Amino acid sequence: MKIITLMEDKPASGEFVAERGLCQYIETAKHKILFDMGPGGSFVQNAETLGVDLGEVDIAVLSHGHSDHGGGLETFCSVNHRADVFVNPEAFGDYYAVLPGKEPNYIGLSDQLWRIENRMVPTVPGLTLGEELTFLGEIPNTFEWTPIVPKLQQKTADGFIRDEFHHEQHLLVSSQGKTVLFAGCAHGGIVNIVRAAEEVLGKRPDVVFAGFHLFELDPADPKSMENLTAVAAELSRGDTVYYAGHCTGDWAFSVLQGMMGDRMRPMRAGTVVEL
Repeated sequence: MKIITLMEDKPASGEFVAERGLCQYIETAKHKILFDMGPGGSFVQNAETLGVDLGEVDIAVLSHGHSDHGGGLETFCSVNHRADVFVNPEAFGDYYAVLPGKEPNYIGLSDQLWRIENRMVPTVPGLTLGEELTFLGEIPNTFEWTPIVPKLQQKTADGFIRDEFHHEQHLLVSSQGKTVLFAGCAHGGIVNIVRAAEEVLGKRPDVVFAGFHLFELDPADPKSMENLTAVAAELSRGDTVYYAGHCTGDWAFSVLQGMMGDRMRPMRAGTVVEL
């Protein structure tokens, strides 16, 4: 299996474009998959630099309904005319970042996606595609701490409510004896998601690629270190290797890497991993 990060907040080197968002190309024995599409079309440039033919992708997956992961969806469909796009039906809700004293900032998907709605395939948790792909969703909150971000909200007819991320989904890819979990932003808590994957697989995944959504932890708050210590202890169970980036946060990543060593690795635009 080959995993190429086509878009991420930081580049692996100066030859790659970086933007806040995520896009990954996955090549298995049977499929060529695109997981998320970044905030815009710049992932296409990185794909060209890396020799990835996006026109050959046969399955695309959107992890959730935020624009930094689905902003490039139309661009992808303009360069690829064959892949179905597997989307949680709730990904098209009205999602906002809401801060006190500021105008709510829309962070959801474009309202123009109706133009490619014929490419969309709705998913449900537990959906499997052949022997290689399994979708996870509605993750149980079994860990004592989950990174809750109050500013992330959904607009409803009754006003703004906290986003519970029912629109988030994750992908398990199993090929040639290896299983990899792709978790986008892991808003439901990376430990919860890994545990859910373990429940499905009967073992921990071999590798995880995800943003851990820990970037807003305050290093000056003792509870932040307590939380990271608990996360590191739980993730250290088994032999899983983690590639983290995007919304993980530099401080949280450095703390986790200090506790977990080489099992915590950076994920950058242009990174190529072969299993």
